[in-house]
Amino acid sequence: MLRFLVRRLVGAAITLLIISAVTFMLFYAVPRDPARIACGKVCSPETLNLIRHNMGISDSLPVQYWHWLSAIFVGRDYAGYGHCSAPCLGYSFVNREPVLSTILRRFPITASLAIGSAVVFLILGIGAGMLAAVKQGRPTDKIASSGSLIASSMQIYFVGPVAMYLLVYQTHLLDQPAYTSFTEDPVAWFNGLLVPWLVLSIIFTANYTRMTRSQLVETLSEDYVRTARAKGLSRRNVFFRFAWRGAMGPIVTIFGLDLGVLLGGAMITEKTFSIQGLGMLAVKSVVKTDLPMLLGVMVITAAFVVIANIIVDAVYALIDPRIRLA
Repeated sequence: MLRFLVRRLVGAAITLLIISAVTFMLFYAVPRDPARIACGKVCSPETLNLIRHNMGISDSLPVQYWHWLSAIFVGRDYAGYGHCSAPCLGYSFVNREPVLSTILRRFPITASLAIGSAVVFLILGIGAGMLAAVKQGRPTDKIASSGSLIASSMQIYFVGPVAMYLLVYQTHLLDQPAYTSFTEDPVAWFNGLLVPWLVLSIIFTANYTRMTRSQLVETLSEDYVRTARAKGLSRRNVFFRFAWRGAMGPIVTIFGLDLGVLLGGAMITEKTFSIQGLGMLAVKSVVKTDLPMLLGVMVITAAFVVIANIIVDAVYALIDPRIRLA
């Protein structure tokens, strides 16, 4: 198992290196003057020259990337702005602070939104899918399948305002969406994120319902499941010990990817409910042409997806021991 994880970690490090290099090249090679973009919309000639010096525009592109990469491990000094301690993902000349500092300040908000919604859509989606598979062909199955089809066709920018009107403004069942730190007030944290959790989880719940149903229906027809039934095992034992475990592989894979993307920022949801997470940070970085910040957010998002894949590989190895030998 240790050798298996080491191989995955080495592969993940190489993948992140390639992603960061390609992203850096696109951001710094395609624009005619990347320093002008990084300086923002309001930029004096003196500030522009200072940013050009800090970004090393006069150096070749590989040298610029090497300076950016090495700053992750040893930090970097920015003339006129100060020192960026390791790990340094660059310096936002618009916000006048290190990129990683801003990301770390926004990350708890996005993590709360992503993990909370993941708990909701996993419970609802897998639960509804299991129920539909057990009641295959019956009204319960048809209702779950039809409901998931309708929910998957909805969009967050439509469901969000409707949910706000019905649950917050009209009936006052739930609180106005807002972020409060969990350590400050867990109750306010939960109440403030409940509506965004429900809205964000709608489409995911529909997808996981259909996926879980299809996987379980297929697994329940496998020979080893029918053999277990023929040996006299109870229906519940066969379902949870054999069928459910065999159907979880693809679901674990998709969940790992979904969670990695959500941790990188749910832009539409954050915009709909004015939640200042990584998604909103990326949007504002585009609007303000904050190139270093946008680069940092993209690299962090890619890192979340890669890390999620490693976790999926580890879970796969626990579910199926044959994978450890691959």
